[in-house]
Amino acid sequence: MKTAVIIGSGLGGLSTALRLAKKGYKVTILEKHTTPGGRLNVLEMDGFRFDMGPSFMSMTYELDELFNSIGVKNPIELVELDPLYQVFFEGKEKPRLIWKDLAKLEEEFKDVEPNLAEKAEKYLNRAAQFFHDTEDKVVKSNFNNKLEYILKLSRVPLKHLPYLFKTMWSEVDKRFVSEEIKIIFSLVAFFLGSTPFQTPAIYSLLNYTEMKHNGYWKVKGGMYKMVEEIVKVLNQFGVEIVYNTEIVGLGNNNGAVSEMIDQNGKRWTADLFVSNSDAASFRGNVLGRKKFSEEKLDKMHWTLSPFTIYLGVKGKVDKLKHHNYFLGSNFKEYADTIFTATENPQKPYYYVNALSKSEESCAPSGCENLFILCPVPDLRFKKDWSDKESLADNIIEDLAKRTGYDIKNNIMVKKILAPDDWAKMLNLYKGSGLGLAHDIDQVGAFRPKNKDEHFNNLYYVGASTTPGTGLPMVIISSRLVTERIEKDHA
Repeated sequence: MKTAVIIGSGLGGLSTALRLAKKGYKVTILEKHTTPGGRLNVLEMDGFRFDMGPSFMSMTYELDELFNSIGVKNPIELVELDPLYQVFFEGKEKPRLIWKDLAKLEEEFKDVEPNLAEKAEKYLNRAAQFFHDTEDKVVKSNFNNKLEYILKLSRVPLKHLPYLFKTMWSEVDKRFVSEEIKIIFSLVAFFLGSTPFQTPAIYSLLNYTEMKHNGYWKVKGGMYKMVEEIVKVLNQFGVEIVYNTEIVGLGNNNGAVSEMIDQNGKRWTADLFVSNSDAASFRGNVLGRKKFSEEKLDKMHWTLSPFTIYLGVKGKVDKLKHHNYFLGSNFKEYADTIFTATENPQKPYYYVNALSKSEESCAPSGCENLFILCPVPDLRFKKDWSDKESLADNIIEDLAKRTGYDIKNNIMVKKILAPDDWAKMLNLYKGSGLGLAHDIDQVGAFRPKNKDEHFNNLYYVGASTTPGTGLPMVIISSRLVTERIEKDHA
């Protein structure tokens, strides 16, 4: 029986383990922590249960494909969100509800954007064309080299070419008159850990996936249920997960990896290895590749870092829904400075997930569990986070003011994770939340490959390799790497 060792148990690693086990491999997963999941993890404190990272799923059919590929019925229950989320604009008393139904959306914004449904329909149809013209050719394909990638791109209809060189903001700016609507349609760039002034216009396809194609879904029981259900299936397939094990080095033999070495000096052997650690920094930090040295990695464009606060609050915050965004009144200025700031923002933009609005079991009766995420610069720009309490206080105070609820005096549990915590905890390069950004020169074949350049039995899966970041993307990533392994080691 062929053997495989997977380094890291993020969703990409877990999905690859499922696929390889189905193909007959004896799979072992090595995990640095005491729980599986990577960023898709759980935090429990005094009766409160928090999703640590991702808080919704899109393109849910990729989850179905994963389970179909191993002949198992998808055990994960998903519930569609409608409205998708609400947005609090500074100085506005009432939040804006973001509906998938364009007639409802038009009604919501009739005071600032005439004929919104018609404009949005045109904008989303354009995004849909790009999505369907590129999904199989670019997103769901392996590339052996850059030339092959460029040839595949050349088969994409020429009408899409300008969108590679325009920004998301330029597209929404052209189609809508209201600043609020422009912001709503470009917020998705923040999901990518970037800003709409830097993200290519092609990512308007994400507006299509959220508003027309598949929407946003929550997992019944909380997002960590995904990990728990996958682990149950892995157990049935005989996959072993070994915890408290971090890979720090490797041994090689004639162009192949012969073993991986953990922090205790233990050696792990297998026929092939798949790293679910960051594909760029693993090559630099563990393999010592000059092309991925700290100096070279620092010059790459990384996504923003997560600054997260987990609050257990006594009482109910009536103004909150499942997903909530809190924005200021200086969007462009904020976006221009957020990447490279060396100090905490004075008026931070942030997101709040109130899981207790739909999952009563995640908090004691009559309480809320609030997960707050504020995108901040990575550790290249702001190295010292000893002031994290002051940023947290600032956000909590703002949230209290805008929801009309005294949060500060009702906090029962609280935990803050700054970029340095995330970097240390999950080996995220300089604390970058979603790995490498999706610039034109960092997508497709320009992203770190899912097969190692030197070793013929070492592969990569996850957000920083192909096709990119986000839960559905890393599931696709597991399919691509499995296809490559099958081709190489048939």
